[in-house]
Amino acid sequence: MLALSDDIKLVLSLTDLVLLDIKHINDEKCKNLVGKSNKLELEFAKYLSDNNIPIWIRQVLIPGYTDDEQDLLKLKKFISTLKTVEKIELLPYHDMGKYKWKNLGSQYELENVRNATDEDIIKAKKVLGIT
Repeated sequence: MLALSDDIKLVLSLTDLVLLDIKHINDEKCKNLVGKSNKLELEFAKYLSDNNIPIWIRQVLIPGYTDDEQDLLKLKKFISTLKTVEKIELLPYHDMGKYKWKNLGSQYELENVRNATDEDIIKAKKVLGIT
């Protein structure tokens, strides 16, 4: 259950727009991708909508991870339940920050993932029904 402090609720009541990243709509795939459940972010989206706070939904389109048609349809269905979504953005995955991981001596988990192409974005937008 989403628990927001009174201070956070106050800040949100004064907020003009929230940019909300949905890492993955499928909870198990989200856990595999980022190590955390998506339940709180989806509950937060509902809270924003229920409290008439404008939202831009954003998702990084990662080939082989977040581009599955059924998952995109599930995302579309979820977004359709929110009444304050003003924009949906698909951000193409790129590996430009890979060097940062290497400089830190950390493993880059998406080492063999290709960058998303314009065609990937066009296809996903078509599934989501956005332009």
